[in-house]
Amino acid sequence: MLLAINANNTNTVFALWDGERLLGAWRISTDGKRTADEYVVWLDHVLGLNGLSRSEVSATIVASVVPEANFNLFKLCQDYCASTPLVVGEPGIELGVKALVDRPEEVGADRLVNTAAVHDRYPGAAIVVDFGTATTFDVVNAEGNYLGGVIAPGINLSLHALEAAAAKLPSVPIRRTDKVIGTNTVACMQSGIFWGYVGLIEGLVARIKAEFGAPMQVIATGGLAPLFENATPVIERIDGTLILWGLQLIHARNLKP
Repeated sequence: MLLAINANNTNTVFALWDGERLLGAWRISTDGKRTADEYVVWLDHVLGLNGLSRSEVSATIVASVVPEANFNLFKLCQDYCASTPLVVGEPGIELGVKALVDRPEEVGADRLVNTAAVHDRYPGAAIVVDFGTATTFDVVNAEGNYLGGVIAPGINLSLHALEAAAAKLPSVPIRRTDKVIGTNTVACMQSGIFWGYVGLIEGLVARIKAEFGAPMQVIATGGLAPLFENATPVIERIDGTLILWGLQLIHARNLKP
């Protein structure tokens, strides 16, 4: 079985694949100081809760945008899974996509994995809207290559900045409001964050499509993507396992005969 690890700025996701069948995915907060020993205690626990065992892992792959977390993630794979991980972005790793941008080496591993996955699952030109620490818009052409995109502040990041900068504004949960016009402070903040982001999504998608000049699918992913389901017609699909599928796909492409 394949253990696929995706380390982002806020959370790290561990997924277990049996061929093309996803057995489960589990999320832990990203912490560069967390040791391989701490990871394995947590991993064994969540696997056990799902009737699975680490002894079944025969291969590993890692995509990370958090360099300080890499050493212990690699050590986890080597010491506790008896596997040298494939690392997205390292020389010699075949992704199946090209980064047609000014500096390909600066493109985050997660964006390249999303590109590979969206082209495999949804052939044709596409925009991937990834709701993470940042909200990213990745542009993929019909040939499956990464053309660039947009990076905007993430929803939680924007909300925390608002709370921190305005002394009288409280901490509020993110939720979809029934009306745009709020009648109290909490409702006003929730409306501004949620519907403000809907406006950001619709505006950027429209501009990207106009600049691209051809029809494009819009696929949303990331932890907060379900919050925007049916909130705007520009999001055609929500795929919560897109990047995990991409990791499985890239691993399969790099299997040695």
